[in-house]
Amino acid sequence: MKKPADHPKLPARKVGVLFANLGTPDGYDYWSMRRYLSEFLSDKRVIDYPAWKWQPILQGIILTKRPFSSGEAYKSIWNEELGESPLMTITKQQVAKLRSGLEKRFGAEIVTDFCMRYGNPSTKSKVREMVAAGCDRILFFPLYPQYAGATMATANDAFFRALMDEAWQPASRTIEPYFDDPAYVDALAQSVERDYAAIEKKPDLLVVSYHGMPERYLQQGDPYHCQCQKSTRLLKERLGWGDDDITTTFQSVFGPEEWLKPYTVEEVARLAKAGKKNIAVIAPAFSADCIETLEEIQEEIQEAFIEAGGESFTYIPCLNDEDAHIDALLGVAERNLAGWLE
Repeated sequence: MKKPADHPKLPARKVGVLFANLGTPDGYDYWSMRRYLSEFLSDKRVIDYPAWKWQPILQGIILTKRPFSSGEAYKSIWNEELGESPLMTITKQQVAKLRSGLEKRFGAEIVTDFCMRYGNPSTKSKVREMVAAGCDRILFFPLYPQYAGATMATANDAFFRALMDEAWQPASRTIEPYFDDPAYVDALAQSVERDYAAIEKKPDLLVVSYHGMPERYLQQGDPYHCQCQKSTRLLKERLGWGDDDITTTFQSVFGPEEWLKPYTVEEVARLAKAGKKNIAVIAPAFSADCIETLEEIQEEIQEAFIEAGGESFTYIPCLNDEDAHIDALLGVAERNLAGWLE
């Protein structure tokens, strides 16, 4: 049917794949850090205390001091050449490869981009761009292997809120956690095998360190702890190792509550005192190296290990834009695009 002359011009129909990561401050100066931390720590999925109780503490005490210490941490790892955090640099590299892979598979009908849950580019801005480009179907892909309310769920929340502002909402899909995807587990194992082969003295133990969360969240039904434990088991089985070769810990404790244990920083010190003088650490809850891996693990956690008598500390990087990782992510995306694109 011929459209009236005054009918709004519509772009050709497309399918969007929007990858999402946690986020990053725009800079490591005080105000950039304060804006970022305020958005992050105001998220009810991250800190679920009542606003009347939490916001005065956050806006008064925490955001007066923490931007300085967090800014120093970011400064120590900042990509000065590009003027951005390593997480931003790596995410751009990942999505460039993912875009190329999806276009080779599906052609010009697909639009691939990324957003950040906190900071820029925002989820809302990227959803708006995709809709304007003609995307009437969007696959939203948070880059978290394991599900947690404070990671995958809050990313999905931001996506759904962005859809609320669209006059013509695109059809939408979100992915399931992919921690047990065979291709992903294999990519993780390959990274361990490659780094172990390059180490002169084989580590006594591989410490698999996941970002922590309050124990209370587990009791409330969050499956993150169970999925982390299964991630370690699947990695161990793929490597053909025994229980004595690998252990699970949790890092990044914040606030007065009890968090998932054992705490990585305490456990590596205990291991050193117990005679495990050579360890390797990997962080499979992160799809890209970031402040928690480049600064917390390689500085704070390594320092705790060495001070307790440890001798050799090896950090195995996140999968970042390794080809095996990109192939695994492409496989997840293709399965979730079934019926939309063939």
